[in-house]
This record gives sequence, C-alpha cells and structure tokens, in this order.
Amino acid sequence: MAFFLCLVIAGLKKKIGEAMSRDDVKAIVLTGKNGKFSGGFDINVFQKVQQTGKLSLLPDLSIDLEGKVFNELVVSDTSKGLCHVFFSQRATSKVPNVTDIGLKPRAVKKVAVIGGGLMGSGIATALIISNIFVVLKEVNSEYLLKGLKTVEANIRGMVARKKIAQSRAEKALTMIKGVLDYSEFKDVDMVIEAVVENVHLKQTIFSEIEKVCPPHCILATNTSTIDLNLVGEKLRSQDRVVGAHFFSPAHVMPLLEIVRTEKTSAQVILDLMTVGKTIKKVPVVVGNCTGFAVNRTFFPYKQSAHILLHLGVDLFRIDRLISSFGLPMGPFQLEDLTGYGVAVAVGNEFSTAFPHRTFNSPVVDLLIKNGRNGKNNGKGYYIYEKGCKPKPDPSVLPIIEESRKLANLMPHGKPISVTDQEIVEMVLFAVVNEACRVLEEGIVVRASDLDTASVLGMSFPSYRGGIIFWADLVGSKHIYTSLKKWSEKYGNFYKPSRFLEERAMNGVPLSAPVSAPMNSKARL
Repeated sequence: MAFFLCLVIAGLKKKIGEAMSRDDVKAIVLTGKNGKFSGGFDINVFQKVQQTGKLSLLPDLSIDLEGKVFNELVVSDTSKGLCHVFFSQRATSKVPNVTDIGLKPRAVKKVAVIGGGLMGSGIATALIISNIFVVLKEVNSEYLLKGLKTVEANIRGMVARKKIAQSRAEKALTMIKGVLDYSEFKDVDMVIEAVVENVHLKQTIFSEIEKVCPPHCILATNTSTIDLNLVGEKLRSQDRVVGAHFFSPAHVMPLLEIVRTEKTSAQVILDLMTVGKTIKKVPVVVGNCTGFAVNRTFFPYKQSAHILLHLGVDLFRIDRLISSFGLPMGPFQLEDLTGYGVAVAVGNEFSTAFPHRTFNSPVVDLLIKNGRNGKNNGKGYYIYEKGCKPKPDPSVLPIIEESRKLANLMPHGKPISVTDQEIVEMVLFAVVNEACRVLEEGIVVRASDLDTASVLGMSFPSYRGGIIFWADLVGSKHIYTSLKKWSEKYGNFYKPSRFLEERAMNGVPLSAPVSAPMNSKARL
C-alpha cells in the first residue's frame, strides 16, 4: 500500500511539474475559471509576499505537495503579473487634475449614437443594458433598421449566453429609439459619433450636433486613430470634445479609452469615466495623438509580422507562435478578422504620422486584387467556413511570393533563418519600443495604464502582466540590444527609441515613473 501511495505521489509530482512549466496553466490555477483569485486568498497578501519574499505570510496548507506548489505559484512571474493587472485596473480611476479637484460627475441619462454599424450598434447595446436611454441615428431607413436589428441580436445573444436575464433584455430593448434626423438631440447628455474614419465627415457631423445639442452635452467620437483636434477644430465649444474609443465588439470588450485634447474639460473627462464604469467598462484616460495609446502602441505588431513575412518567414508559423505566447490569435488572422479595408486605412494613418518607422506591405493590396477580404468573404490568409475553425489557405502562398518580390527585403533573395523565440521577440519588442515612446510623450498617466489597456484592449495575456510589465521581466537591456541588431540588419523600423536606450543603459525599469514632460498629454 505504501509503495502504491509513493507511485501515486510521484505521478502527481510529475504532472504538477509539467503543469507548472506552463504560464497559462498557472494562471488558471491562481484565478479559477471566473478569473478571480481562487481559494478565498486575499490578493493583498499575495502582493505583500511578492514584495517582501516572506512566504510565512501565506496560509498553511495541510498537504505538503499542495503547499509547496502553492508557495511556488504565489511568487512566480505569472502570479506577479496577475496581481499587477488587478491593482493596475483599480489605479486607472485616479487621474490627476480630474478626480482629485473636488468635481462631482453629472448624470448622463440619454445618449445619442450616430452610426448604427458594427461599432455604433455595439455601443448602443452597452448603454441600454445599463439603463441609459439611446437615440440611434442613421442616414436612411435601411441602415437604421439594420442597426436596430443588430442591437436586438446582440441582446438576444447575451441572453443565450446567460450574461443577462430575459427580463433585463426586454427592458433594454425599450430603451432605444431609432431616428433619421436630429430632432431627438435637443435633450441628450452625450453624443457618441461612430461613423467611418473620414475626417471631413466627422467635422461636418460635429458642426451639426454643436448647433442642436444642449450646452452641457458631451461631444464624443469613437475614432480609433484620427487626431481629435482635427475632428473638433471648427467648433466653438472645444472643451466638450472627447474621444470615447470602444473596442470591437463594443458591448463585450471591457476597455474604454478616453481621449482628451488640451482643451477637453476635466468635468467632461470625469463624466465619461463615470459612464464607462456604469456600463461595466474600465476607463483609461489617455492623450491625443495618432492611434492614441493602444492602437499607437500596437501598430508595430502587424507591421513587424509583415516584415518577417517579407524576409521569408512562413506566415502560419508566425501566427502559431504568437498564439502560443498567449494572444488569442496571430497578426495575420487578426488582419483577416478586422478586414483589409481597415488595415489599409489604419496603415495610411500611421505611415503619414510616422513615415520613418513604418513598413508599407504590398501584400494587402494584392489580396484585395485577388478578391480576398478575410473573414468578411470567407477568404484571406485563412479559409473561413461556417461552424469550422479557420484553416490556412495554401492558395495564398503565390500571392505572398509575388509580394516578397515587390518588397525585395530578403537578403540576397533568400529567406532568413530565425528561431521561434526570435520571431516572437521581433514582433513584440517592436511593440515595446513604441510603448516607450508613448510613455516618454506622456500619452498615458502611468505605465500601468498601458498594461491595463494592452490586456483589456488588445488581449495581451493577463498572466504576463501587460506589455510594460512583461518587458521589464524580459529586461530592457536585452530588448534594446536586440532591436539595435535588427535595425542594423533590417532598417529604421527596429531602431530603439531614446527612452528605451536611456532606461537600458541606466538599468532603470521601463515602468518607473516618467518625469512629466511639459506637454504631457494625459495629465493636462
């Protein structure tokens, strides 16, 4: 019997050892299936143990094997990352010169949403399930009906997934009204514009709503990249203009990026933060620039993947490795999901804003010419069939080869030899590099806000703590020397930022507070 017990324990130790080598498994053990720290342990104790190294602060577990593994888990990088994400989310509610100056949030009971497409209908859904009345405006009856049906489908889907009760769904659907003009805008507390990314169109809409909305009304745009100063430049009341950047699908994704200009009032920021919390979002206040904090930080994600592709690396290998790292999908499958029109539009914005560090990949135009548009029409880098997982499409490879010839990046026309680790690092170190510029320019209030935004907006694995936390674990010196090496081989795209170089040379963590620059855009 004793011998049999020894065999069982040895087997358990082996299985636990295998599990403990995987960060995603550690995260599940620590957080349980609902993402909350399991076992009833106080997360503040976890944090104190990690800060002091005193395991004696932990509760005593009866089974020696469990206790040993649990203690190892608590002080693991996975546990530290999860604790960091937990406390970082709570820190986002403190914004200097907004939440600390005695202002009280005003009630927002009625919101107008302009545009009933994917984003507009998602935003409207998030509002009405939180008892905020919505006026949904479209340009014609066909689009309006489609938008209202999408909202209804969103609500029904939430009931089917048991996210909300049937009674709540029925009430929510009474909280929305579709309109084709501005007649219902006379008493709205906020307008959220969610039309296509066209500067002239947005300027026209904002000029119109300024005339018809009450003087206290917040004028918000859901733009994901366009400079807010351009959107509101023709308005008299620019203090009311703010970015309310939701992530798709807007009724599901938990992040709300609140974008302020130098003229946005603190009251408007506070009101929008309060609305964000009411609709169960985590609001992160950021400064105004092309792409704001999240899209600006992550624009090199797909760019670096395209550089690797044109250096001869297999695109499906890149996607597979990035998924193994912990992101829900790789950059090419993500491009399929968002659609190539979005890729072209966003790419143009960034290449205009940052011409010296962007790579204009020929492949997307070639895919469009070939009649592909990703998941939208079932054919992109992958094949999409209803009820099936996406499958790599071998027929895309001749298009890739044509693109490689046009880009002419491969040294001596031959694919580079690169390890799996180097692929992951080339994609993500470029993201860290841009994150460093975002920190230096004061686009975010604190580094942990960027961690929160990366986890909630771009699905960066929470058990890795967010993009900056993870970069500090990897080490700024290694990131800097790697980027420097790649910049010498492959060009300016990988050139290390000044901020990264200074932190690496001085041994200062990337997450350490930045001395506030005079033009700090998130703290104003």
